[in-house]
Amino acid sequence: MSSTDTITSSNSKFHVKQLVIPTLLIGHGVIGIESDGIKGMNTEIRDELTENIDDKITIDDFSQYAPVASVYALNLAGVKGKSNFRDRTTVIATSYLIVAGSVMGLKSLTKIERPDGSSKNSFPSGHTATAFAGAEFLWQEYKDVSIWYGITGYVVASGTGLFRMYNDRHWFTDVMAGAGIGILSTKIAYWVNPFIKKKIFGKKTEESKTSVSFIPFYNREQAGFGVAVTF
Repeated sequence: MSSTDTITSSNSKFHVKQLVIPTLLIGHGVIGIESDGIKGMNTEIRDELTENIDDKITIDDFSQYAPVASVYALNLAGVKGKSNFRDRTTVIATSYLIVAGSVMGLKSLTKIERPDGSSKNSFPSGHTATAFAGAEFLWQEYKDVSIWYGITGYVVASGTGLFRMYNDRHWFTDVMAGAGIGILSTKIAYWVNPFIKKKIFGKKTEESKTSVSFIPFYNREQAGFGVAVTF
């Protein structure tokens, strides 16, 4: 069986050290909810980024999906990743479900006011979580082909978080927590994928020539599903 037939064991195997970075990012965001020092830092960063800004740049509405789109674009271009269509679509669908549940749950629980005062659902940043979930997805699928694919994904995700602050929609701690949630969600998706394959798909789906995948998405306060079909 080739590397593109299924997700490799290195992706799906749990390692405690993989929790370090997302835990630190999420932890910083959570601590910042009550820490006066971190709140002050939030304000300083916001003032620096938004000083003398007249027009907002809404590229973050699109860049959040760029890393995920890159995985499918690269595969269509003939650059094979680690997993086949069904496996990678199952992973990102699972990741987005975790992201959507986590982000919407925390927004409802924390009720942090946005920097622009438009609403009280600032924490964490959903755009950033979506972008970093995709960046980790791109990294996992193509890091063995070229690390630059993964690095580029993380650069785009970081830019998405930066523009969320630049557009006065999120605090720095919102973005940090969103990044951690996104990374962790995709890691969890890879860890549980073998179970999903066994319990949901089974042998019949393995042999099927046609597959249908449901891809959830989250955009600001909206969530929904897309449908992907492969023959």
